[in-house]
Amino acid sequence: MPSRTPISTAANSSAASMQLYDTARRALVPFEPGPVVTMYTCGITPYDATHLGHAATYVAYDVLQRRLRDRGHETRCVRNITDVDDDILRKAREIGVHYLDLAAAETARFDSDMEALGMLPCWSEPRATSAIADIRKMIGLVLDGGYAYQSGGSVYFDVSAFEGFGQISNLDRGAMLSLAAEHGGNPDDPNKRDPLDFVLWQRAAPDEPAWDSRWGLGRPGWHIECSALAMRELGETVDLHGGGSDLVYPHHECEAAQSEAVTGRPFVRHWMHQAMVRMDGDKMSKSLGNLVFVSDLLKEHDPRAVRLAIVAHHYRDSWEWDDSIMPAATKRLDAWLAAPDGGPDADATVLDRVRACLDDDLDTVSAVAAIDQAAAVGAIAPAAALLGVRL
Repeated sequence: MPSRTPISTAANSSAASMQLYDTARRALVPFEPGPVVTMYTCGITPYDATHLGHAATYVAYDVLQRRLRDRGHETRCVRNITDVDDDILRKAREIGVHYLDLAAAETARFDSDMEALGMLPCWSEPRATSAIADIRKMIGLVLDGGYAYQSGGSVYFDVSAFEGFGQISNLDRGAMLSLAAEHGGNPDDPNKRDPLDFVLWQRAAPDEPAWDSRWGLGRPGWHIECSALAMRELGETVDLHGGGSDLVYPHHECEAAQSEAVTGRPFVRHWMHQAMVRMDGDKMSKSLGNLVFVSDLLKEHDPRAVRLAIVAHHYRDSWEWDDSIMPAATKRLDAWLAAPDGGPDADATVLDRVRACLDDDLDTVSAVAAIDQAAAVGAIAPAAALLGVRL
């Protein structure tokens, strides 16, 4: 992720605008939404347990929502559930269960983990399979607009037809090809006109779920699911959208292209991405198997300490998991719980400092440090609550 640049002290007041880094613009910019803030964050593919990388992303969005609500906004955050795609179908085959049964079990476990971590409830948490009609309609509009083609029983987006392709990731063709191969984009698919073209509707294998369409039996591609859900739930343009930084390309780049091809309007006003949590030198991911599961941490630690372990790192800084993190977070939680009642003046002082930190590109690191300092002399509960830590 790009290095962070501090903003001026003048911006660090509750009256000033919030400053957030925008991935597409590659700059720290004012985030000035209207009274109702629409947000979309890419959710899980429920084929395994929630790991710390997932939790870090959703904690960042949770803290952002808390500060936006504190500033007087209503927030509507949609987090999808990708309950049909290559990964979940592959896992269901491996363990011999129906893919929707697997999705239901893992979604329930995920929801339990999020509740334990004190997350605000999502405004909506739609499943991809709930949007098949919306997806088919959207693909038809992309085709009718000349931005897609049929080949080999599938439908592909034609990236050459969309002038703005690359506007989110700012990557060159070589980097795009490499990331497409890494993230299931299958650039060697012989049915594609261009290796960077991506699937909107794919012909299903004999043992896969399939829906009827005017292009034949098949199932949605990954990217079209989120576009259809975001626009169905929040409208044609979303105030803020994001997820993990590994989704910038191809997922979010492709989302923006197909959405804007249909509407002719900006899909997202502000792109926000969480840096990777690493373990053993690589990003924490299901494919690599280097995971720390939230449910395992919750068996041994106070959920508030798990949350403190996450907010002690800035959302745009990649960080490495090690065995010292949870003891340090537990020690911090104990100190916060032991903080004296310093009266309303102390409350207001630390609360304003934390507000200023969060308005500075969601700087939870400085916010935690401010609460650490105040814990020795006064009440800190309202400030801690802005980070989602209830004392």
